Amino acid sequence: MQLFYGVPEDIEKWMSLVTRLRWNFPGLESQEKLNEHRATVLKFMGKRQAVCVKEENEIAGVMLFSRGHNMICCLAVSPEYRRRGVASMLMDEALCNLDRTKEISVSTFRAGDEKGLAPRALYEKYGFAADALIEEMNYPNQKYVLHPAGAERKNR
Repeated sequence: MQLFYGVPEDIEKWMSLVTRLRWNFPGLESQEKLNEHRATVLKFMGKRQAVCVKEENEIAGVMLFSRGHNMICCLAVSPEYRRRGVASMLMDEALCNLDRTKEISVSTFRAGDEKGLAPRALYEKYGFAADALIEEMNYPNQKYVLHPAGAERKNR
C-alpha cells in the first residue's frame, strides 16, 4: 500500500468509497450532499490537501485536511483495509502538512457513539484530547484537539 495525493483522475474511485461509507458520515444522506462533497474533494485535491492510500488500483482510505484551518476534515477507510495501518498512514501525512506550532483540530463522534470507537482511539493515539461537545450536520459530535508541540512543557 502506498500514499498518494488525490488527483481529479481519482475522483470516481474516491467517491465510490465515500458512497459506500456514507451511512457513517452525517451530512452525506442524499445524492445532492454527495455531489457537494465531490466538489469539495476536487477543491481539496487542487490545493494538495487530499490524500489517499492505494493498493494497486484500489483506494483503501481517504483524508481531507485544511492547512488554512489547521484541521483534519474527513477520514474514511474501507472496511476491507481496516486494522492494516491505512488510517495511520493518512494521519502521518496530514500531520506533516499541518502547523504543529498551533492547535490542530478534528471533529469526531462523541464517547458512547459506536461509530466513534475507532476514530477516537486513532486520534487519542496521536495525542489528540477530547474538547468541546459540538453539533455538526444535525449530529452530536465532539471536537478533538492536538495541542502545539511543546505546549505541555510551557504549562509546567
